[in-house]
Amino acid sequence: MHKAALLIIDVQDSFLQRDYWDEAALLPFRQHVLTLIAGARAAGVPVLYVLHEDGDGPFAEASGLVRPMAWLPADPDATFIKHVHNALLDSGLQPWLAERGISKLLVSGIRTEQCCETTTRVASDLGFAVDFVSEATLTFAMRHPLSGRLFSADEIREKTELVLAGRFADIVTVEQALARL
Repeated sequence: MHKAALLIIDVQDSFLQRDYWDEAALLPFRQHVLTLIAGARAAGVPVLYVLHEDGDGPFAEASGLVRPMAWLPADPDATFIKHVHNALLDSGLQPWLAERGISKLLVSGIRTEQCCETTTRVASDLGFAVDFVSEATLTFAMRHPLSGRLFSADEIREKTELVLAGRFADIVTVEQALARL
């Protein structure tokens, strides 16, 4: 049996300043994240916030926006600041997990195909078991730089699930993730 931790990655006010921010997409994502946090707490699983700071615009420390979104509970077990796309290598998170014997991560947050996917891949390479809680991740439509094709958030999420499944993580719903704790 793996000892687990829940990662809430980059659910921070910085994203509210981006032109691609989609307020309508926030509602289901928010409910999934809050359900996941409540379930993790009930199971005694630490809830960890990871925030991204990169010195640029709304992600700069000086912006005042590198803080959890107001709807998140104000009492995580720990908060980590990262400066790269994965949550493990420069934030202090990896040693924190090792000190506590945590070997399984539940991954949720913003953006599905960026920091959530990258954290999942790195965590798997480092030997963690990973449950990628896809419905508790959020992303936005993106345009392909060569073809010009617009990929929807659902298409991007589906692609992320496809490339992570069975190789780097188990793809699970919130309900499945909580049942596996």
